[in-house]
Amino acid sequence: MLRPRLIASDLDGTLLRNDGTLSPRTLRALRTAESAGAEIVLVTARPPRFVDRLADAAGFGGTAVCSNGALVYDIGTRTVVSSRALPLPTAHRVATALAAAVPGIGFALETGNHILYEPAYRLRLSEDTGAELPVPSLADLWLADVPVTKLLAWSDRLDADALLAAAEAGAVDGVQLTHSGGRGLLEISAPGVTKAGTLSVLCAGRGIDAAEVVAFGDMPNDLSVLEWAGAGYAMGNAHPSVLAAIATHTLSNEEDGVADVIERLFGAAR
Repeated sequence: MLRPRLIASDLDGTLLRNDGTLSPRTLRALRTAESAGAEIVLVTARPPRFVDRLADAAGFGGTAVCSNGALVYDIGTRTVVSSRALPLPTAHRVATALAAAVPGIGFALETGNHILYEPAYRLRLSEDTGAELPVPSLADLWLADVPVTKLLAWSDRLDADALLAAAEAGAVDGVQLTHSGGRGLLEISAPGVTKAGTLSVLCAGRGIDAAEVVAFGDMPNDLSVLEWAGAGYAMGNAHPSVLAAIATHTLSNEEDGVADVIERLFGAAR
């Protein structure tokens, strides 16, 4: 592959190490690619607030595709450029179907700035501290007057793969179902919202063809963009379904797999 014009990378399990940090080697590789004229686009399930913290720590600018494609975010100005919200009535309908299929399941609404959760949703992430807003009951969740980027469904009994299978078997339709490896966590977006769909529109606006894009990812929510890009790399630590679907693999996130590819593409030193 010729030097790409755009590098699209997932964050957790891909660009970031397991402790959530960006290694000096990976940061150098990204800077080398930028200096050579390539654009770096973060393509993540994470909301903008997480990207902001990473930007502060690593000096990132540019653009991020957040919430599995529901948002395009300008990191430098900290503004949402475009969004595709999940209608609240649709979220309510899907949650009702999921609750019938998976007893004890809990729900939360991701807005990009906050996460609203009802009592059965007991998943707590340290990075969401300060952004979590509890509501008294499940019924109150559907009264929220907020734009919804994702409906989150969580089970303490099923892992993410089993939860996705249960949702598909329960005839949950009219939405985009996926997961990014979270513990028993299913991520639900508006129909047609994927990382690849949003990235392709962004690239078209820049006059960049899929063949000029190299992408990295590790989880089922990354599959669309890995398959769309001219060169898609599954991380060595990727989900089995990703490793099976994507022919080209790189080293794990702990081994700086993204940096290893970029260094070869741009002739950079380690």
